[in-house]
Amino acid sequence: MSASPIRRLDIRVERFALKNAFVIARGAKTEAVVVVATLREKSWLGRGECTPYARYGESVESVVAAIESVRRELEAGADRFALQSLLPAGAARNALDCALWDLDAKISGVPASQLAGLHRLAPCVTAYTLSVGTPESMARAAAEAANRPLLKIKLAGEGDAARLEAVRAAAPEAELIVDANEAWRPENLEANFDACAQNGVALVEQPLPAREDSALVGRRWPVPVCADESVHDRHGLAELREKYDLINIKLDKTGGLTEALALSNAASNLGFGLFVGCMVASSLAMAPALLLTGRARFVDLDGPLLLAQDRPEGLRYEGSTVYPPERALWG
Repeated sequence: MSASPIRRLDIRVERFALKNAFVIARGAKTEAVVVVATLREKSWLGRGECTPYARYGESVESVVAAIESVRRELEAGADRFALQSLLPAGAARNALDCALWDLDAKISGVPASQLAGLHRLAPCVTAYTLSVGTPESMARAAAEAANRPLLKIKLAGEGDAARLEAVRAAAPEAELIVDANEAWRPENLEANFDACAQNGVALVEQPLPAREDSALVGRRWPVPVCADESVHDRHGLAELREKYDLINIKLDKTGGLTEALALSNAASNLGFGLFVGCMVASSLAMAPALLLTGRARFVDLDGPLLLAQDRPEGLRYEGSTVYPPERALWG
């Protein structure tokens, strides 16, 4: 006869409609589909949310199956440190890792930020993302968001200079960062970087496809370069130093807050600047990522701002300023 489980694991797929279609170089979406893992121990609940991402070979079904594959260990009491060897980095481990952080905070009565060794969380400014489109449509979107201090511009390769000029003209005071989502090629790097410099762009994110970015080695570009798809966790981090100035840390890539904190420390020690990013998801996914923002040069945790409706207990946003989570949400 097997022993009674210490915990109960619940897995749910949830859908959030977007205000507008979200378009990047790889395609468009009209809803955010997330997987939520809930761990119940006595009267306490811990939750974590992840977003399966096809670019990394994930689907809702594969992520649910991966979480289900470690049900026995989780319900028997495996902690977040044991979890690191039970699942690889990715969305499934992220949901469970964040659920364990939340559960530990609820049981101990100590906020997750303090469990992570942080004295306090402060509000921070998040980027607001503009989908890729025609220069005219992007100019309209930029004009509507021109009062926001930091705009993140999705690009797609051909025609990016015109897009940048249109956005800059419509939002002359905003700080701009751009995300090429691997759409540039070695032959147009210089022209695209020059266009960014001429339009006052502060950062270029993932210009070339991951593992096809050797053209970045040893070059000094007029705008700092940030790795996104090229970096997931600490594996191979040092090899990126000759290509990138910053790294984008996303919990769905690192497989949770535990590895993200370790990656943050390792990257800082190697001299990388830090960028904290997200997938399009609800406040439950953003909340643990806020623990990483204290040392970040850029923060992009605008997922809930892109939704038609966030969770009822979601994060507080005042314009582009996002505030630490309340206990009812996470941590």
